[in-house]
Amino acid sequence: MEQAFSKEAHDAVGQISALRGNVVDARFSSPLPPQQSQLIAGSAGSVVLEVQTHIDQSTVRCIALTPTRGLGRGMPVINTGQPLNFPMGEALLGRMLNVLGEPIDGKGDIAASEQWPIYRPPLALSLRRTSSRIFETGIKVIDLLAPLEFGGKAGMFGGAGVGKTVLINEMIHNMATHYQGTSLFCGIGERIREAEEMYRSMQETGVIDHAVLIYGQMDEPPGARFRVGHAALSVAEYFREVLKNDVLLLIDNVFRFVQSGTEVSGLMGRIPSRLGYQPTLATELAQLEERIASSANASITSMQAVYVPADDLTDPAVVHIFAHLSASVVLSRKRAIQGLYPAVDPLASYSKMLSPGVVGERHYRVAQAVRNTLAEYEELKDIISMLGMEELSSTDRSTVNKARRLERFFTQPFYATEQFTGQPGKIVPVAKTIAACERILAGEFADVDERALYMIGALDET
Repeated sequence: MEQAFSKEAHDAVGQISALRGNVVDARFSSPLPPQQSQLIAGSAGSVVLEVQTHIDQSTVRCIALTPTRGLGRGMPVINTGQPLNFPMGEALLGRMLNVLGEPIDGKGDIAASEQWPIYRPPLALSLRRTSSRIFETGIKVIDLLAPLEFGGKAGMFGGAGVGKTVLINEMIHNMATHYQGTSLFCGIGERIREAEEMYRSMQETGVIDHAVLIYGQMDEPPGARFRVGHAALSVAEYFREVLKNDVLLLIDNVFRFVQSGTEVSGLMGRIPSRLGYQPTLATELAQLEERIASSANASITSMQAVYVPADDLTDPAVVHIFAHLSASVVLSRKRAIQGLYPAVDPLASYSKMLSPGVVGERHYRVAQAVRNTLAEYEELKDIISMLGMEELSSTDRSTVNKARRLERFFTQPFYATEQFTGQPGKIVPVAKTIAACERILAGEFADVDERALYMIGALDET
């Protein structure tokens, strides 16, 4: 949302009239700063505030983007006359920053060529471009059953500990070798341990020189976590429009964006909606997601990890996120318990790109045959658990045989987990995955021990 920021109000000084944790009320005698204005308070302007709402004709209510330690009633508040701005330029490459655009990697200041506001309107529909190009990841189960759209938005859905962040890390590694563009990682509510591991991993793979990392960490105020996604999108738009670079935007975790919005809404005193979520959930999510688009200059391809609370895919936040995506990769706790990694649920995962006109007739036919075989196996599991395999017909036994081998073939050693498993990672081209699945469905491996297909790359490794 664009606001009319007044030059006359620039440097207007108000006073703090109330302070409740991360919520600050400020009184101004001159015209009130509009919503999303940046205010500064504290010694040497150490506390950054953002105007959320107008309480009355002389008071604004703000949310703090930095800790409010040291603030008190009566202290001066300066209206900067502008929204929160973020440094832009090629100097961002290889750097790690916070929501204010300040470096947090210990490498010194950033020589930015210009500043852009973190709030920008979505690209007009007439300027958007779509593509039928597939974004190949090298991960067998995703490339076959839920192919990602180049210039689209894909979500990795799963509960706690089923492998969302590992999957994101693996994609970063796989794409570093053949992806010609800029990688932009946005950590929303990231643990500091995860941020450090991500930074080190990018250094080791050499992708850091073509990447920008922007973090709103878990220990930061909710306002910072709520706005870091918008800051990252402004950077992505700069690389798309000004430098004309294709951008790979990785977000971990979109649900924490929703959570921080819930915290901000509660601090503002708004009445919660379903399951305690903010009443503005759909609007806030759309303001973030609808900025991810491709233009005639370049594309933005987004991959987003999404935490699923209590493994409930009907949670309101998860349902709203689903609606914005072109591909949904759902991770299953049941498969993780069985040791089938990546724990992608092949029946729940979906992509609008999986159609004959996009991926080709052969890919589509094999993917549908794989889905049907795994769906039939799922229906037969109750009979097997009660009566055993002996009670199945020969046709059903053949289906079970193929399905179990497909499940194990879809496991894959990751580069991101080499240090834990001791197994070297594998990248598998989609053409090899399709050919392998055709052979398994044809029954070529009916007499091969299914364990021989577990944690391999291409089928020629058996």
